[in-house]
Amino acid sequence: MKGFDKGAAKREGTKRMGRYIIKRLIQLIPILIGITFLSFAMMRLAGGDAVTYMYENAGAAVSQEIIDKTKAEYGLDQPFLVQYAKWFSGMMTGDMGESYVSHRDVYETFVSKLPATLLLTLTSILTTIVIALPLGILSAVKQNKWVDYLIRFFSFIGNSMPNFFAALVLMYFLAIQLKILPVVTNKNLAQSIVMPTLTLAISMAAKYTRQIRAAVLEELNKDYVMGAKARGVRGYMIIWKSVMRSAMLTIITLLALSIGSLLGGTAIVENIFMWDGVGKLAVDAITMRDYPMIQAYVAWMAVIYVLVNLVTDLVYHYLDPRVRLGGNEV
Repeated sequence: MKGFDKGAAKREGTKRMGRYIIKRLIQLIPILIGITFLSFAMMRLAGGDAVTYMYENAGAAVSQEIIDKTKAEYGLDQPFLVQYAKWFSGMMTGDMGESYVSHRDVYETFVSKLPATLLLTLTSILTTIVIALPLGILSAVKQNKWVDYLIRFFSFIGNSMPNFFAALVLMYFLAIQLKILPVVTNKNLAQSIVMPTLTLAISMAAKYTRQIRAAVLEELNKDYVMGAKARGVRGYMIIWKSVMRSAMLTIITLLALSIGSLLGGTAIVENIFMWDGVGKLAVDAITMRDYPMIQAYVAWMAVIYVLVNLVTDLVYHYLDPRVRLGGNEV
C-alpha cells in the first residue's frame, strides 16, 4: 500500500510539473508580444530612415525613387501595425525576415553567432564557480581572520571594476607586456577565449564570493550546525552535506541571472575582443539600423529569460521539495 501511495504521489508530482511547464511556456507568448511590440515601436519612433541609412553606409548615392522602391520591397511603406503583424506572424513560423545590411536570412545569421556566445557563457560560468565557490566558503569559515579580510578586499576591487577596465588591464599585461595571448580574437580559439572569459569572470566571481560568504555564514549560525558540531560531525561534512545544500538556492539564483545576461551576449566584452557572438551582432545591428536583426535579438532575450527562470524554478523544487512550483512553500 505504501508503494502504491508513493507511486501515485510521484505521478501526481510529474503531472503537476508538466502543467506548470506548459503554463510558463504559454505565458511566453504575451511576453514576446509585449516586448517585441515595444522595441518595434521604439525603433520607429527613434527617427531616421533605415533604407536611406543603408545606402549611405554602403557609400551609394541613389535617387528618391530607388529609396521608395526599396522601402516597398521591405514593407516599410505600410502602416506600423501591419508591419508588426507581418513580422510577428513570420517570427512564429521561423521566418524573421532578411537583414537590411547583409541581405542574409536573419534566423540563419543569428543562429550562426550563437555557438560563440554559448561557449563564452559556459567558460565564464565555470571559471566563476571555480574561483568563487572555494573562496566564498573559505572566507566564511575563516570569518574575521586575515584570510577573510584579504578575500573580501580583492572581491571588493573586482566588484567595483567595470568590464571594459578589466579588459584593458588584461590586454595590457597578458597581451602587450607578457605577449602570451592575442589582443583580439584570432583563429586560435583556445587562446582567444581566455581574456574574454577572465574579463567576465572577474566581476562575477567577486560578486559571487561575497554572496556565497554571506549565505554560508547565515547557515553556520543556525541550530542544526551547532547540533552537528556537538555530535562530533567533521567540519567539512557539515559544510558540503548540510550548509552548501541550503545555501545552494542563493547560488542558483545568482547563476540564473548571470546565465541569462551572458546568453544575451555581453556587448562591451564581445566588441572589445572582437568576439563574434550575439552581443556584437546586436551592437552592429543597432549601429546599422538593421531592424530585423534587432528584433531577432529582442525576441531571443525574452525567450532566454523566461526559459532560464523556468529552469531555475524546477531546480529549486528539486533541491527543496518544500518549495512548490510557483514560488510558495508547503
